[in-house]
Amino acid sequence: MLKLLRNVTEMPWAEAGMPEGAKAAEGDSPHTRKVALVMFLAVVTSIFFLFGMAYIERMDLADWQPLKEPTILWVNTAILIAASVAMQMARRSASDGKGSVQLRLLAAGVLVILFLLGQWLAWNVLRVAGYYASTNPANAFFFLFTALHGLHLGGGLYVWARTLWRSRIEAEAGRVRQSIELCSVYWHYLLMLWLVLFALMLNT
Repeated sequence: MLKLLRNVTEMPWAEAGMPEGAKAAEGDSPHTRKVALVMFLAVVTSIFFLFGMAYIERMDLADWQPLKEPTILWVNTAILIAASVAMQMARRSASDGKGSVQLRLLAAGVLVILFLLGQWLAWNVLRVAGYYASTNPANAFFFLFTALHGLHLGGGLYVWARTLWRSRIEAEAGRVRQSIELCSVYWHYLLMLWLVLFALMLNT
């Protein structure tokens, strides 16, 4: 299980198989990184799809007791949407040169950190109310879904931090622009994934 979690939280598109400071052939590295990201997202989608199917099938058993999701999850969802918007604005600024790329990148990362803190608060609310993973399958799935999603956001924050640093040290404009583009795609994907998971849990 630990090996599975490690595999699905690695970010092969962040490095694209290149050592730090190495220069890829012109036109090759951007394509490689995009393909790596698409493949990574395909694997993540498959993992969450299988967990989702297990969740739906597990609901039919007699010991299933629906979990009342903490209200703070609605606030967290709004924060994650705002983070995705900020990242898209940073992507647009990197493309047309209008607006502060660094400020918008910083806002996107801070908002994601706030989302993760909000998820931790949601866990704490459930813990205080006596909803533990070991007491009910619905509880266990909630903690599993939110933990996996949070781990992937944590990995995204690592890539975000590298991108922010590159933008500050005035690295090659094309490389920075592509890093922001890939980060924005990943941010939007995790937002859509969370919306699907949240809707699934709310309606079951």
